[in-house]
Amino acid sequence: MLVHRDEQLAQLRRAFRACEEQGYGHVALVTGAVGSGKTQVLEEFGEWAAAAGARVLAAGGSRAEHGLQFEVLGQLLYHARLGKEDASRLGDLLREAALSLPDARPVAESDQLAADGPGWAPLLRGVFGTLLELAEQAPLVISVDDLHHMDAASLHCLLYVIRRLRHARIMVLLSEAPVPRPAHPLFHAELRSQPRFARIDLPPLSTDSVARLLGEDRASGDVRDDARQLVLMAGGNPLLTQALVEERSDRALRPSAPHARGGDGFDQAVLRCLYRHEPGVRRTARALAVLDDAAPAELLGQVLDVLPDSTATVVRILHGSGLVEGGRLRHPRIVSSILSDMPVEERRRLHRRAAEVLHEQGAEPCAVAGHLVASGWTRAPWVVPVLKDAAAHALSSGRPDVAAACLRLVVRAEPDEERRIPVVRMLVEARWQVNPAAVSAPLGELVEAARSAGWSTATGLDIVPYLLWQGRAEEAVAAVSGFTPGERGEGAGRLQVSQLLVALSHPDFLADVRRTPSSWSRAATVPHAVGPALQAVSVLGNALIPTGGVDTVAAAEQVLQRHHGSSGALSLLPAPLAALLVAGRADRAAAWCDALMDHPATGHAPTWRAVLRAIHAEATLRLGDPAGAEHLARAALDDLPVAAWGVAAGGPLGTLIGCATEAGRLREADHWLAQPVPPGLFRTPAGVHYLAARGRHHLAMGRHQAATADLSRCGELMRGWGIDAAGLVPWRLDLARVQVALGNRTQAVQLLQEQLQAPHGVDDRTRGRALRLLASTAAPDQRRKLLSKAVGLLQGCGDLQELARALTDTGQALQQAGDSAQARLFVRRADQLSHDLATVPVVPSALDRAGAGAAAPADEGEAREQDDVLSEAERRVAVLAARGHTNRQISNELFITVSTVEQHLTRVYRKLDVKRRTDLPKPLLAAEPVAEGERGKAS
Repeated sequence: MLVHRDEQLAQLRRAFRACEEQGYGHVALVTGAVGSGKTQVLEEFGEWAAAAGARVLAAGGSRAEHGLQFEVLGQLLYHARLGKEDASRLGDLLREAALSLPDARPVAESDQLAADGPGWAPLLRGVFGTLLELAEQAPLVISVDDLHHMDAASLHCLLYVIRRLRHARIMVLLSEAPVPRPAHPLFHAELRSQPRFARIDLPPLSTDSVARLLGEDRASGDVRDDARQLVLMAGGNPLLTQALVEERSDRALRPSAPHARGGDGFDQAVLRCLYRHEPGVRRTARALAVLDDAAPAELLGQVLDVLPDSTATVVRILHGSGLVEGGRLRHPRIVSSILSDMPVEERRRLHRRAAEVLHEQGAEPCAVAGHLVASGWTRAPWVVPVLKDAAAHALSSGRPDVAAACLRLVVRAEPDEERRIPVVRMLVEARWQVNPAAVSAPLGELVEAARSAGWSTATGLDIVPYLLWQGRAEEAVAAVSGFTPGERGEGAGRLQVSQLLVALSHPDFLADVRRTPSSWSRAATVPHAVGPALQAVSVLGNALIPTGGVDTVAAAEQVLQRHHGSSGALSLLPAPLAALLVAGRADRAAAWCDALMDHPATGHAPTWRAVLRAIHAEATLRLGDPAGAEHLARAALDDLPVAAWGVAAGGPLGTLIGCATEAGRLREADHWLAQPVPPGLFRTPAGVHYLAARGRHHLAMGRHQAATADLSRCGELMRGWGIDAAGLVPWRLDLARVQVALGNRTQAVQLLQEQLQAPHGVDDRTRGRALRLLASTAAPDQRRKLLSKAVGLLQGCGDLQELARALTDTGQALQQAGDSAQARLFVRRADQLSHDLATVPVVPSALDRAGAGAAAPADEGEAREQDDVLSEAERRVAVLAARGHTNRQISNELFITVSTVEQHLTRVYRKLDVKRRTDLPKPLLAAEPVAEGERGKAS
């Protein structure tokens, strides 16, 4: 398909008409980059000329046949369909002229050709005479494609003809692409001196031209935006653009196909374009793909071992082809297409050469290290220091993936054991952030080194967090116990951090550290006197072991505020986030997690991203949004599979069990309970969280004895550890639910009073839930008072689902007391909350039904019936999504967070059985727009 070539075709047609009517010869040279449509222009014009009564002789040059003399001339004579006698005569002349050509090597240029042998003159006159005879019968068009690949002998004959065209009805049409070294300079000099010569350039496609290619309404803003994107990606090259348009059409026909890539059509077009260039152009493109950055001519020349001037010429050619912009390949897909086509050894060689040149020019270690990693080359003495510097910088800037790649190479290249251990230590730190399951081998090497040194080494302290993650608490204890009591200096702070980590994450050990909070609790409030790691961990310690002397929420906020913007400080943030959860501020934990997910470093550290999502999921569940919590917890397990979580797997698994149980999808909860977990899990706070979720699931299933066993075990562990914070697990409240279900109201009341009377560690959400459950055991007058207190507490903590249930209970209590008007107000408010949360509070959750002694649902049908219709909040988000708004735009329009938008859309897709916003039902487009007063209600 020809697009944006009408003007050039019209110019050729005018030249032909002048040639036909006036009897004057004409020469036209069509020039343009590879893939610009020169061949299509020649073919379309040839078809038009033939239809207009002309005889068309067509031929094409080829790089592969460049050394075959008279090849192009032979093609022209073949298309002339000469009589037997003329064909025989010219064949004899060609053979006689060929005998005068040199035998040693093919002649590359026409001006190097010795065309003075005895056979040449008859041949030239014979060819020209034959063409004149053909032109007398009808106008003659001689069309030669890819002039730059034409053999020298044919070119010499063609030039002879061109010189004699002044009074012949012959039009010569040539096409040529730019090449690094000008082809046939003598030919071009004479060509341009002809009186009726025209050069016709084929420019890149414009946005309007691409919009025409899309075959849609060119005035549409979306079409023009798409056209602009295609121009940016393909540089206006018709070959590349057509491939992108076809990919776009394929995606439209197959909406379920992945959107990131539409196939390999564009990749193949890039290679077709590249292989039609000269080998030197292809080499330069490969070097640019390896460098993957703007490369000055001097740098490119050194990498390729050629003169800078020659690379500048080649880069201009690649720019004309649409492959290069601003001195670099214009799009990542072009880079990947070229790299995938390169032999492995050539890629490694170019990467090595790039590293050498960049190092010689004083480039930053990070720039050099990328090429060293790609080449796998470490033999020069400067390589290891460069890789170490690059790894350190990558770790501090939040790129553990880059650091790990550098350090793997260093470990292989470093034979000295003493220098190797610090490198392995850095490798464990980097690799763990990408995939904790991949650190076993290097971590084992560090453990052996620390054990050999008696554990009292910096290496031993460095590996403590990773040992704890894997549940290897005994080795972690050994690592922190080998130091002299009263250790001073910089190591003292690190030792205290490690000891506190062990004591809090594996409370079976180092109980003395927990029993003496005076040695560490104040560190949460004196950031300038202690290191940030100690402050962060001590904040969590104050949340788990509250003494009343520290404002845990304020201290946690302070740590987050100080360090959330630092790329290398992600490791400091989970502790204060968990502290906010335990302290009952799930709303603040969720807000911080939402903000931190936009941090660039989280995109390159799957482990920390997964941890943030797991905390966010639990916070969201505590805010009364099980569907949103499930979305986040599943995303956490997508980042890290269960096997990679170690003993921390209890976090996301416990949340998912809780989400499924809360929604009444008990079979799904069984699925999560069937996931294998390490045995050490049940000796950690994460294990207590998991045990409590399992106990609630047993209660929902009516298995009261199993529920009692799990929840009692939670209480035993937490009291034995001295970590009896309700914000971790309100085991007394949950156990009281079991007692209510069993009809043991006295025991239930006793447990609830114990929960409410605890001096520290009982957050407002736990108090509100406990008061609501206590109200169910109280007399009518006392019930209303307890529910009133519960409503007040739950309003402040942000758990809207539990608040809706408390409001419903209050309405029922008022109705029983005869106050119908007031009861309706409470029920109406509960209904509004239920709509916003996509829940129905007047239909109790599985836990509430079980707690009231009702049988658990036999299947998931009841829960699914509640999902048949969109809530008002979901409808508002779905309407904007159907109209093409991005998540960020919806967030701004409704004054809600992007995370809330994602959670609403997840529920919408599930309820409507669609996979993406483009599949949303058309009636949503006709829905009423969001009123000004409705904004903010979608949260």
